[in-house]
Amino acid sequence: MDLQDQLKNLFPDHVSENLSEDNKDNSNGLWIQDEPIICKYEKRKGKPITILEGYTGAAEDFKQLAKELKTKLSVGGTFKGDKIIIQGDYRDKIMNILISKGFNVKRVGG
Repeated sequence: MDLQDQLKNLFPDHVSENLSEDNKDNSNGLWIQDEPIICKYEKRKGKPITILEGYTGAAEDFKQLAKELKTKLSVGGTFKGDKIIIQGDYRDKIMNILISKGFNVKRVGG
């Protein structure tokens, strides 16, 4: 039982509007930006890859996002030079995941 649950038990009629808005905007701890993240498709050595670039937040947040995407899609990938490289063409799925997290995403390359 966390602090919010304890407060709800003590004050059942109270509605905290400020806390609920803050949690909606930044619930996953990542910095949401105004510029869109660019999601593009390339082939390297004959194999398809999906590249995400254009994130202006902290590098650690972008690494965390890369790890989440790789786990949800069950694919390999890496974080190199301010880019996330995912093995395979998963643009649609990645864009849906990022949009559900609150990011603006722009599709580039086919």
